[in-house]
Amino acid sequence: MLILPSSNRVYSGAAVELTRAELEIFGGSVLGGRIGAVETVAVGGVPYVTFEVEGGLSERDAALLANLSSAYALFEFVGDLLRPVPLTPLDRFDDDLVTIQKYPGKTNEQFTKLLLNVTLLASTWADDLLTRRFRVLDPLCGRGTTVNQAMMYGFDAAGLDRDSKDFEAYQTFLSTWLKRKRVKHRVLESGPVRRERKVVGKRLRVEVAASKEAQKAGDVQTVDVVSADTTRVGEFFRPESVDVVVADAPYGVQHGSRTAETGLARDPLALLTAAVPGWARLLRPGGALGISWNTNVARREAAAERLAAAGLDVLDEGPWRALSHRVDQAIVRDVLVARKPG
Repeated sequence: MLILPSSNRVYSGAAVELTRAELEIFGGSVLGGRIGAVETVAVGGVPYVTFEVEGGLSERDAALLANLSSAYALFEFVGDLLRPVPLTPLDRFDDDLVTIQKYPGKTNEQFTKLLLNVTLLASTWADDLLTRRFRVLDPLCGRGTTVNQAMMYGFDAAGLDRDSKDFEAYQTFLSTWLKRKRVKHRVLESGPVRRERKVVGKRLRVEVAASKEAQKAGDVQTVDVVSADTTRVGEFFRPESVDVVVADAPYGVQHGSRTAETGLARDPLALLTAAVPGWARLLRPGGALGISWNTNVARREAAAERLAAAGLDVLDEGPWRALSHRVDQAIVRDVLVARKPG
């Protein structure tokens, strides 16, 4: 596996080891445990991740591995030579949907994809990754990197964020992108949400089709983004209506965590304590929740306790514990994934 170059120098340095862990999670979740001997080797001075597949690589196997977050190209060893293996990822739209936005604090899009992937693979429906229209929720969506990645996969995407400026920036971006790309779409809702004559948030709901033919066939996906506090997520989305929840928590360095009760705090554990129970209620039984956060301000064990207290089963062995990496001098990011029983 040739690793996709990253514009982020620090993330590029971590990408090889993260790919190894992600590959092992793919192997255990959807490839029947047939992946083995995962190693890093240099071929022509370029780092590759190599692995063995018991029984060989099928067309389905290749289609699944095409969605690895850092996959650039896949080759099969034929003696001392490399034979290219065609990759056909799930992506329905041009990749500038996830790459074109640049702003301070944006989560690296390769990491966003990794976080979404490992959460999908933890769900009961991991084997249906190529065929199921998952419903993905990012309850801390910012300007929509995760929402856009879910769109790329052809999934129904939802998001919620309390920052009205981020909501407006995302609304402007998505509307402009859909029009410029001439993507078939229909705005279902746009504007303030009122309850008992009071404005409780803003909402954008859009129906999107990858092509004219898909639209005619009713093959459409929805994007549903709300501007409101994440602890009120249950006011906007029904219980057990989401397959996976994916959240990149504020790192407590440049950006703190906010809750309605405590206001601004540098400890993301306060946010998890207040918000995870509501997120968990939205998950269908068998669904999964994946979060990333800065371990310099919150220990992994403490974050895992918050997920377990919400009734989730934390996956905490083998490659699930191998996703920690440095973001910068003040941030060491880790990932926790948990499944809702049922």
